[in-house]
Amino acid sequence: MQPDKSKSDNKADPRKVALDQWVSAYLGASVAGEPASADASFRRYFRYQHGGRSLIAMDAPPAQEDCRPFIDVAQRLQRAGLHVPEIVHQDLEQGFLLLTDMGNETWLTALNENNADAWYSAAIDTLITQQLHTDVSGLPVYDEALLQRELELFPQWYLFRHREKVVTGELRQRLDRVFTVLIESALAQPQVFVHRDYMPRNLMVSDPNPGVLDFQDAVAGPISYDVISLFKDAFISWPEERVLGWLRQYFDKATVAGLPVPADFDTFLRDCDLMGAQRHLKVIGIFARICHRDGKPKYLGDVARFFAYLRTVIARRPELADLEWILDQLEDNE
Repeated sequence: MQPDKSKSDNKADPRKVALDQWVSAYLGASVAGEPASADASFRRYFRYQHGGRSLIAMDAPPAQEDCRPFIDVAQRLQRAGLHVPEIVHQDLEQGFLLLTDMGNETWLTALNENNADAWYSAAIDTLITQQLHTDVSGLPVYDEALLQRELELFPQWYLFRHREKVVTGELRQRLDRVFTVLIESALAQPQVFVHRDYMPRNLMVSDPNPGVLDFQDAVAGPISYDVISLFKDAFISWPEERVLGWLRQYFDKATVAGLPVPADFDTFLRDCDLMGAQRHLKVIGIFARICHRDGKPKYLGDVARFFAYLRTVIARRPELADLEWILDQLEDNE
């Protein structure tokens, strides 16, 4: 989520009218919410003020969104000791949730050169707590089928739909070889709770800091996924030397905490590199889909960041030579 200070307009917005009425009935007073965030999904968030209290209402249309995973994962994370929104009131039939307000400043807007080391250290500590103590029983598993479906977003939406490339022949063969390398690496890693979008845009400046949001897609999956998502972010980049230092900090703390990271840092870094490559290809595909299917082109502006991440990893991973060939082909045809 990202703060959005624009004013709401209830005209021709029956869900917003229904949401205002629902929150008003709960509070016993007539209130109208103001937009609290913009989101790449169909979910919307509105802030309600009443009696010195601020609450956030989630509008999740049942035809497109399911509130139950959010409720389930929020409870798991609360039990693990993470700072997440509390669910004050719910109506699953309408797709409405009323949550405690964690403020309007994300880490994405607050991070800078001066506070990054201290804040990322706090994010690492929170991540380790999440991985150590969050119950994963009954969660979906980051299995081969899910990893493959995510990777296919890249050829389907970015290569074919956005770049108008026919994905057959040598291109398809090289993609398949890359996907095999990435999937085998992910499946070989120990499984822990995976947020799936643990990055500054979903961390809130709060007390305690950070507050954690957008966890509804959590799964049981590879231990490297969330940590590489944190440092190879969709919307903010850091020098590689600094990222490597933060990864080393996580590795050392995770080792002391007893998490099942590899015995040596080089193996852990390879896991992170390949897991990151899987995520970057997926997100490039998602951003292309959001543009062409949902009419939200702004996210494509960050695609270059992911290609830069991929180039960095390719330079130290010879097993990704096929991916280098693919990226070279894309650049040659720009």
